[in-house]
Amino acid sequence: MGSVSLAIGDGTARFSKGSVCSSAVNVLMLFSVISTNLFAFYSFSYHPNALQRNHRNPKNLSLISEKVSAILREIESSQQKLAQMEKKVLGYESIDLSRSNIAEELKVFLNHHQLPLGKDSRTGITEMVASVGHSCYKSMDLLSQFMSYKVNSVCPDDWSLGQKLILQGCEPLPRRRCLAKTIPKLGLHPFPASVWRNVSEKICSWSGLGCKNFACLSKKKLNRDCAGCFDIVKGYETQRYVKARSRNDFLIDDVLVMAKDGIRIGFDIGGGSGTFAARMTEKNVTVVTASLNIDAPYNEFIAYRGLFPLYLSLDHRFPFYDHVFDLIHIGNGLDMGGHAEKLEFLMFDTDRVLRAGGLVWLDNFYCSNDDKRRVVSRLIERFGYKKLKWVVGEKFDESRNPEVYLSAVLQKPVRV
Repeated sequence: MGSVSLAIGDGTARFSKGSVCSSAVNVLMLFSVISTNLFAFYSFSYHPNALQRNHRNPKNLSLISEKVSAILREIESSQQKLAQMEKKVLGYESIDLSRSNIAEELKVFLNHHQLPLGKDSRTGITEMVASVGHSCYKSMDLLSQFMSYKVNSVCPDDWSLGQKLILQGCEPLPRRRCLAKTIPKLGLHPFPASVWRNVSEKICSWSGLGCKNFACLSKKKLNRDCAGCFDIVKGYETQRYVKARSRNDFLIDDVLVMAKDGIRIGFDIGGGSGTFAARMTEKNVTVVTASLNIDAPYNEFIAYRGLFPLYLSLDHRFPFYDHVFDLIHIGNGLDMGGHAEKLEFLMFDTDRVLRAGGLVWLDNFYCSNDDKRRVVSRLIERFGYKKLKWVVGEKFDESRNPEVYLSAVLQKPVRV
């Protein structure tokens, strides 16, 4: 075929005939590929009618473009208005950390922090995001006050401030980098003797409370489920759930026999001083009691009886997995202030954490009128629970006026 000779420096390069032909073929193939692609693109994009119309009226393309732009602007404006309306209805806006009244510790907590080893292979997350209730934005002054403390020192005695934020929807509260004030826990009794022994007044925090001792609390009717409920030695608490005072008072033994699969763990919503959990403990049933410290140190008292308190408002989603409880006991904690939607959310979350075949024990729920009783009854009907026991009765208040109460034991159905 001949050799290839390159003379460096003389500006010449001579190729053999075979090399020249090969290069020409490659160029021809490249040209063919480009031509084919251009023809295909032209074939798919060619529209004779549109071309003819645009030829007749060259302003059509610009007119269409303007209309599309106008539509996009209208969509964007509508989305912004919808977002503003949603914020106004929910009272929610993202917290502006640039505001002057934001505590530095709150800024540190809310800022996103990258994971030290990069992206987590299991969850896919790349940063740690702080959890704080969206309604905290409405109480920014109180929240900044709550987050104003000296890092690594003892926390201020401000539990009542934190609870006030919780009751205003600021839940969960942000974490803090200070040490909770410790109170010497003297005079504790071993379990299970602790369940029915009086607790020393020195082991509770009385700051922010009207009463400063249990004797004061025992004389007060703190709520419908706690009238003298801190007297667990001589008061009515020693008879609750084992001796009935009215037809609305169900006994624990009578309820337990209704559960064919048995009761192992339960959840008490608004459980006062923990007496229901105490009685269930005697039946080898573990019960978690949800309560706030409204006018009394409920959580501390429950804990020092050797029981399990959960410091939680009823507006918060229950921190439990689905279908875990065998029994849920509800007193007047079900009362959501007449807000039907809030009651629905509470009942749906209650249903979520209750297993199929589990029991809901509605215990002396106060119905201010027949309309409220019908609302509660219709809501229960929607879940399809089986009514194992249902009693509507009257009790008389201190002025001898009749009050209507509903007590029921309901069984959750199996849903497919």
